[in-house]
Amino acid sequence: MGRVYRSELTPGGFLRRTAAVFPDRIAVVHGDRRSTYAELSRRVGQLAGALLRAGLAPGDRVAVLCPNTPAMLEATFAVPAAGFVLVPINIRLSADEVAYIVEHSGARLLIVDHELAERVPAGIDTILVADTGQGDDQYERFLVTGSGLNGLVQVADEEDVLSINYTSGTTGKPKGAMVTHRGAYLNALGQVIEAGLGYDSVYLWTLPMFHCNGWCYPWAVTAIGGTHVCLRRADPSVAWELLESESVTHFCCAPTVAISLVHDPAAHRLARPVTVVMGGAPPSPTLIDRMAELDFNLIHAYGLTETYGPSTVCIPQEEWRDLPGDERARLLARQGVGHLTAGPVRVEAEDGAMGEVLMRGNTVMKGYYDDTEGTAVAFAGGWFHSGDLAVEHADGSIELRDRSKDVIISGGENISTIEVEQTIAAHPAVMECAVVAIPDEKWGERPKAFVTLKPGHKATEHGIVEFCRGRIAHFKCPDAVEFGELPKTSTGKIQKYVLRELEWQGSDRRVN
Repeated sequence: MGRVYRSELTPGGFLRRTAAVFPDRIAVVHGDRRSTYAELSRRVGQLAGALLRAGLAPGDRVAVLCPNTPAMLEATFAVPAAGFVLVPINIRLSADEVAYIVEHSGARLLIVDHELAERVPAGIDTILVADTGQGDDQYERFLVTGSGLNGLVQVADEEDVLSINYTSGTTGKPKGAMVTHRGAYLNALGQVIEAGLGYDSVYLWTLPMFHCNGWCYPWAVTAIGGTHVCLRRADPSVAWELLESESVTHFCCAPTVAISLVHDPAAHRLARPVTVVMGGAPPSPTLIDRMAELDFNLIHAYGLTETYGPSTVCIPQEEWRDLPGDERARLLARQGVGHLTAGPVRVEAEDGAMGEVLMRGNTVMKGYYDDTEGTAVAFAGGWFHSGDLAVEHADGSIELRDRSKDVIISGGENISTIEVEQTIAAHPAVMECAVVAIPDEKWGERPKAFVTLKPGHKATEHGIVEFCRGRIAHFKCPDAVEFGELPKTSTGKIQKYVLRELEWQGSDRRVN
């Protein structure tokens, strides 16, 4: 018999409660399709049952390669509820990158959207999602096989792995951050509290559900009985239409999505305020002011894949209201303090100096999957080492100043300069290269490559870019290529900071 005073925490319980309390409330909107919480609960149960009947063993990994569709939302609940481990995959990755994650995670089954079917690696069973909701859809037929079976498994230990979320490979190959049931439950509650979600919330899915499990918002919105408005593509004109037609109250995004929204021809002052939780690079004062004009209420957050998405939040203070616009925007762009349900966040430095951001507590990953050495390095000294550099202000809030490992954050996506450099170095005309971030009005940052050619060889900017596009995801490819000698130290090390500083001179978007 279990302990009366304790139950194992899992975010799957949010759906069971909400389906019981609000069975007829609209849970999901996807184009002309609408489903209630009773229907969502039924479909999740069917998917869980179908996975069990497919012959999977407890703890097996199930990968999902889908955009923001009902199938992605259902899998987020059903896979862990059936006792399996969810592996959400970035839909912007190349076929080779998808294959690496499938192989490394040991996934037994892949649920894939029909538009991404060409990226499926050989040797894995797949369920194709046509995203029609009709009976001829293979995914819908698969769900039927789970009818009549209670596929919802009791969680034995809240510290069990719920999902493996792969980083963007900031030091080469991506690492699989292990998310637990307990951590996901607590981070989801943190999102409810910090974003001010309520029983009347309507959430627009501009943030990819595959990214850090959608920052735990699939569970957070469900916990509070909110409505999920699916958005297959982050089309700003469609987003504006949905903001009004569905009376949206909340969405999350990177600065680049906000920039596309505020500059879209359909942009107008909203009929009601909408809360926007923004992560990634700090938003510029210009963007913050423009969003305020349109009645977007900005909340700036910070986190990593290893911390379930946002684990800190910038909490506006009353005295900020009367400050000049630029000063207020600078304060709003801070990364802030730890979520109520997270743990301590500190900067490893003294007297306001810049140091590495360290975290520990409820919403830090369990470790990297199948990577004992990487986990030990990340958890050295009993803290998670973020690799981000910041200062800590007197009020305890942190403010990012730089990023170690030269990672580029472009539109909310992390790009490894090492990966891009290794790709360019494979070009037959390239002798050596360096990749750094350059400012970009739309994406915040984009990669630029500095290339030294082999003697007697020739190459063009277009040729280098196309060479990369054939080997890595297009969003990782450089926007510009400059040829010439690279600055180096006396020991021959390339001085990437020299290249970076030349590109950022005169830009007000530089983080320092």
